[in-house]
Amino acid sequence: MEAIQIADGVYDVGVIDWNIRDFHGYSTDLGTTYNSFLITGEKTVLVDTVRKGFAAQLIENISSVIDPKKIDYVISNHTEMDHSGGLARVMHKIGEDKPIFCSKMGHKNLAKHFQQKWNYRPVANGEELSLGKRTLTFIETRMIHWPDSMFTYLNEDKILFSSDGFGQHYAGPEKYDDEAGDKVMHHAKKYFANILLLYSTHIQKLLDRVLSLGLEFKMICPDHGVIWRKDPSKIVDAYVRWVRQEPQQKAVVIYDTMWHSTEKMAENIVAGIIKEGVPAIPLHLRKWHRSEVMTEVFDAKAVVLGSPTLNNQLYPSLADFITYMKGLKPLNKIGAAFGSYGWSGEAVKMLNKELEAMKFEIIDPGLRTQYIPDQEALASCYELGRKIGRAVKG
Repeated sequence: MEAIQIADGVYDVGVIDWNIRDFHGYSTDLGTTYNSFLITGEKTVLVDTVRKGFAAQLIENISSVIDPKKIDYVISNHTEMDHSGGLARVMHKIGEDKPIFCSKMGHKNLAKHFQQKWNYRPVANGEELSLGKRTLTFIETRMIHWPDSMFTYLNEDKILFSSDGFGQHYAGPEKYDDEAGDKVMHHAKKYFANILLLYSTHIQKLLDRVLSLGLEFKMICPDHGVIWRKDPSKIVDAYVRWVRQEPQQKAVVIYDTMWHSTEKMAENIVAGIIKEGVPAIPLHLRKWHRSEVMTEVFDAKAVVLGSPTLNNQLYPSLADFITYMKGLKPLNKIGAAFGSYGWSGEAVKMLNKELEAMKFEIIDPGLRTQYIPDQEALASCYELGRKIGRAVKG
């Protein structure tokens, strides 16, 4: 990837990671980008760096625009290592004494990450930095998605450098939203559902505060994925909706199976839900990655869990997914449980307990079938599905 001019004197000098397939438990089946931005002029500024292994490419991209030693300031919007990993190499290249602007929490984090006596300049919310004819404003956005996170706004150009806000794990030939088209919204939704969902209530307050500033966004530049230039309001409006966690009339049936018995139950539950005019899909946990399943859970009203009983416990894939989902704390859901068993059958009870712990409204005690479900059992599954469908619409 070469440096790309995105506005007058503003360049994307970041890199593409085509081959990453897992981002701490999140599937990145199309890779990702580590976006870094260079603002040139009377003062030259680098906004964020990249993952450590891509630092040489970052330096090369910067060098295609200017001599890196001409960089006056570095801004660290977020200290997670996919954005700060290349910082040590950058500082070595441009000069260890160059100021690094970051949030107060960012200062603490960077000092612990690198243990270097760099020239840190912690900034307050709303603080400005003059670049001559241009001015940057720093906006503290704690918990989008670390305590150190902040946005940087280039006032004269109306460009928001939004760190992990409004991003997507997506690597492709497209640089901008209008080039990527509607598909980018799926990646943005997946990113929110798997990384930011836990902080929805906090993000809602932050969005209200940022939007109350009355800033115009001609361009939003996140640290992952495409740049929003055609319609930045589209992703902002999506976040305004997503933080409210208002579910759609939709159900997901999440399960695993040993000898297809729980699978048969799942398929009949789905059929019953669809009969009530509610969209529903079965999600086999060894066929779907947990982060894709969570993306479906995110805007579903009903979450139905199915597990065989194995060694008096939940099936391992269910235990794994529930741990993942609990950490993200989805709200406003109804739930139900089902499963096949051989001789003990604790799984349904355990699933209900987990649903209760997540504050889901349990609408049925759950269905258990011993060994292979007969026609009567499958009919009960179908009726459970219809009950779930009616509850979703109600």
